[in-house]
Amino acid sequence: MSDYKHTLNLPDTAFPMRGNLAKREPDMLKRWQEMDLYGKIREARAGRDKFILHDGPPYANGDIHIGHAVNKILKDIIVKSKTMSGFDAPYIPGWDCHGLPIEHKVETKIGKAGTKVDYKTFRQKCRDYAIKQVDGQRKDFIRLGIQGDWFKPYLTMNFETEADIIRSLGKIAENGHLVKGYKPVYWSVVGASALAEAEVEYQDKTSTQIDVRYSAADEAALLAAFDMEEQGEGEVAVVIWTTTPWTLPSSQAVTVGEGIDYALVQCEINGAPARLVLAEGLLEGAMERYGVEASGEKSYRIIGRTKGAKLENLKVNHPFYAKQLPVILGDHVTLDAGTGCVHTAPDHGVDDFNVGKKYGIETLNYLDDHGTFRPQVELFAGEHVYKVDPKVVAVLEENGRVLAQAKMTHSYPHCWRTKTPLIFRATPQWFVSMHKEGLLDTAMASLNNVEFTPDWGRNRMESMLGQSPDWCVSRQRTWGVPITLFIHKDTEELHPQTAELFEKVALLVEKEGMDAWFDLNVEDILPAEDAGNYVKTTDTLDVWFDSGVTHRSVCERREELQAPADLYLEGSDQHRGWFQSSLKTGIAMNGVPPYKALLTHGFTVDATGRKMSKSLGNVVAPQKVVNNLGADILRLWVSATDYTTEMTVSDDILKRAADSYRRIRNTSRFLLSNLSGFNPDTDVVAWDNMLPLDRWAVDRALQLQEEILANYNSYNFLNVYQKVHHFCSLDLGSFYLDIIKDRQYTTQTDSLARRSCQTAMFHIMEAFVRWIAPILSFTADEIWQVLPGQRGDTVHTEEWYTGLQALGEADLSREYWDKVMAVKTAVNKAMEDARNGNVIGGSLQADVALYVSDELKVELEKLGDELRFVMITSRADLNSLADAPAEAVETEVAGLKVTVAKSACEKCERCWHHREDVGSNDKHADLCGRCVTNVEGEGEVRYYA
Repeated sequence: MSDYKHTLNLPDTAFPMRGNLAKREPDMLKRWQEMDLYGKIREARAGRDKFILHDGPPYANGDIHIGHAVNKILKDIIVKSKTMSGFDAPYIPGWDCHGLPIEHKVETKIGKAGTKVDYKTFRQKCRDYAIKQVDGQRKDFIRLGIQGDWFKPYLTMNFETEADIIRSLGKIAENGHLVKGYKPVYWSVVGASALAEAEVEYQDKTSTQIDVRYSAADEAALLAAFDMEEQGEGEVAVVIWTTTPWTLPSSQAVTVGEGIDYALVQCEINGAPARLVLAEGLLEGAMERYGVEASGEKSYRIIGRTKGAKLENLKVNHPFYAKQLPVILGDHVTLDAGTGCVHTAPDHGVDDFNVGKKYGIETLNYLDDHGTFRPQVELFAGEHVYKVDPKVVAVLEENGRVLAQAKMTHSYPHCWRTKTPLIFRATPQWFVSMHKEGLLDTAMASLNNVEFTPDWGRNRMESMLGQSPDWCVSRQRTWGVPITLFIHKDTEELHPQTAELFEKVALLVEKEGMDAWFDLNVEDILPAEDAGNYVKTTDTLDVWFDSGVTHRSVCERREELQAPADLYLEGSDQHRGWFQSSLKTGIAMNGVPPYKALLTHGFTVDATGRKMSKSLGNVVAPQKVVNNLGADILRLWVSATDYTTEMTVSDDILKRAADSYRRIRNTSRFLLSNLSGFNPDTDVVAWDNMLPLDRWAVDRALQLQEEILANYNSYNFLNVYQKVHHFCSLDLGSFYLDIIKDRQYTTQTDSLARRSCQTAMFHIMEAFVRWIAPILSFTADEIWQVLPGQRGDTVHTEEWYTGLQALGEADLSREYWDKVMAVKTAVNKAMEDARNGNVIGGSLQADVALYVSDELKVELEKLGDELRFVMITSRADLNSLADAPAEAVETEVAGLKVTVAKSACEKCERCWHHREDVGSNDKHADLCGRCVTNVEGEGEVRYYA
């Protein structure tokens, strides 16, 4: 038996089967850095239309987590796909560098600013810490294959950026949107600073709920407000319900609803008669809490009724202080819970503050910045707000004021940085007014010009924006951009030349950083005649303001960018965060949104739907994934996941992504290995000379490319992944590549049959490598290096491939080949059944007979003898459906039945087909006639498909 292996066109490529990404990717990164890949991309797109995805800054604190990886990979996919589409799409990464978490970290190391260390040194330590954090996060982002100007990022702590933040504040003030206010704001007692809405998250908290009696200061006056059925007996008291006992020292009124029905209830409390005032609609639940029966000897009964309006200006006694409080009316009183009578502390609630203002009730300011009651606060001086509830309840019990108490778990505002409970606290602050100059209305209307992906983002954004109060932008911090205002000592008015002063200060900060403000004296800036009358503010800006004005400090400042940006992309929490702060500042400064479109992605959860948490042990660290599987696997998982909802990730899910990756890699390797020896300059077959099946494959790639590009443009990366994977496994793996193996391996090296399918594979690979480049950035560039032909250094400077061609009118149509695929699938199933029944082994042992309708016969006859190669059988006969024997298998294809038999012919040792003419040539006794022709090189076997 002769060895004909050397006569075959065996596959050969330098592209390895095993990706070994974790080890290979770092070398590719090094190569990209040495060649300045990002710079080359910029050169390749110089002068083109721009597409600007503006990066929302992560906070410069701690290692990146899987959510960071999702965010940056999505951005990178978009930037790279836009680059492939011919846009100049620069990507300038950024970091948020000011604020409380960094301050806390530095405090733990060197102590509190102004106590253990001077403020200037403290700020420098904060800067040093932030730089270190940026370096660590940048390294991890680069390892993910994210292309950007990593060593010229924007940092909110850069002197130039700090100066532009100040200029932005000046513009907002100049436009009349900056106001000073004294109202309750979210206050962090841990951070000793005000917080904005965007810095608040809700977590479950266990609180003490308590019902408290406020006795009537003048019982006769209060009883006179009721339509009495009987006088009753016992103390007359208005009952309040609260979940914040710590606010009771600041209680200054009881608010009732003007139109609400109130009842005077006769009951027995602790063995003594009592007459209680509370809303009739909440009476049953309240009595149940107090342990008062609804019927029986000791049951309660209503002895009087009135409307809330008749209770206005009556007096009740504070439950433990010797002072009287008014009963007032407020629209915020509801019948959702409690008693319908609301204890009112203007220091600690927005509704309380507003209703107090209406009645001329001032705030008391009993708490200091750290949540401790001040020395003058009777009974509770020195107590901390977090710990005082038990003592307040004890004092109430001593005074006989408690009707009921219990623990309740409820959703409560927490600081999203420190994860600690917040309080409302009335303090003087600077606000961007949402109602002055119609800022909120303009912002809401402007969203009509913004595109949202996914669509539900619009409703979410509108809902959250519509509920937003005035934006508190001032913070009482050390590490932050200063609010550079000069305030008159007596009138507290801003200096009249504020706009000019903002620029003077900004120029100083541009040279020396924020310290320039804290170091300067008023007389250094203001004229001598003014200096003595003004003081400079010491507050700093909310970090959301820093990032919210990056449309000014980054997009308008950097030459390669432009404003408004084409796209902002962040997690769904940013509808109340960066998306909103950017919109508010954009409208306040320029009257237009700073972005044309918003894209929102969901959060990552584990396989059971739980949020990632170190305490739960379900965290999937991107660093670990990259080190074990490679960045391309993580990138593929992101593309293969519906980012518009919660994104489920686990080790098993990532292993499945790795399996999908192997399918894509193995398909690429098959194509590359069969392009061995192919020179695109000399071996490409003209379209009209290509075999029909090869033209179909190129047309299928063109059709797919159009779909893939549409999905990239609509940010539907899941569809891109699915179409690529489907193409690899079905169009190529189960059909085209399966069929052409014989032709590729067994025909003459330079034969039309071989060069035609190589031409198709070359065109497909040129397109395919670009399709996957935005997602599988490392693998695509690895493919690029071994793809035949003269080409540039990297796929990432390329544009979508234009060498694909569509089928013409003279070609067999797409619908025709769809029908052939369906027939092949049906025949495969019949052969699989025969294989399971031990009728045949491999498909080339099979002789198949197709019994077909007249219509289908006409179609399949177009393939001629090629039918057996399409079916990958040694023989394939077409017969009339009417002649089908009883054993013929019915298929899912209309008008098709199939029989499968084991071939009685000898096997060709070269092509493995079982043919009648094996051994007909004495020189090549083990070969079929076709292989003899191909080996001898005399003539060429004609193929129809």
